[in-house]
Amino acid sequence: MKAATALALAALTWTACASPEKNMTDDVTTEAGGAHATHGGHADHAEHGAHEHRFVDPSKYAERWNDPARDEWQKPAELVGLMGIEPGMTVADLGAGTGYMLPHLSAAVGPEGEVLALDVEDAMIAYIEENLAAYGPNVRAVKVPSDSPGVEPGSLDRLVTINTWHHVAGREAYAAKVLEALKPGGRFVVVEFTLDSPIGAPKEMRVDSASVAADLKAGGFDASVAEETMPNHHVVIGVKR
Repeated sequence: MKAATALALAALTWTACASPEKNMTDDVTTEAGGAHATHGGHADHAEHGAHEHRFVDPSKYAERWNDPARDEWQKPAELVGLMGIEPGMTVADLGAGTGYMLPHLSAAVGPEGEVLALDVEDAMIAYIEENLAAYGPNVRAVKVPSDSPGVEPGSLDRLVTINTWHHVAGREAYAAKVLEALKPGGRFVVVEFTLDSPIGAPKEMRVDSASVAADLKAGGFDASVAEETMPNHHVVIGVKR
């Protein structure tokens, strides 16, 4: 069975994803009891120490996290399809980091839609705001607390979190807050590394797809493991009844 990563604790931050050739993955740290990270790397774990580093210089990481070659294994078009995005929707990327997924979401919702780039890290928010032209005219960066998606109840049609859920402390409670943020019928799409992926967070941090589904169900979602073709990830989709 495919599997993914287990979420953690300790110093507020999020990162972004790297290319498999460099053996990179997502790495993020959060405040104890909190949740949030972005798309980052295994080498970053080693460089800074797991659960302790902050990403105060996004430009240092953006070249590799936003590398177009990442599309080959992250498959953003497939993720957009799994999210079931329609023009005019309001969608969010939880743990947006340096914005890898934002252009794909922006194109999917179209000019009448809105994309929220959610992150706990000031530096990531500043980086996204400085580079909005690269993401799309309908993208807005929002700094959020570590224990909540930080948006109005019932304001989102879709929310995706990529390589981040394993960093969330108190995942069942956090899932309930995501549920509150979604509109009826809204989807929460959790993308995580499998246990046997050659890239990704340290294996002791990973959590399998059944555990992610259990988190979402405990938070009030109808949850199921999605069929997908990504070589290094699994996807769990939660639907608000």
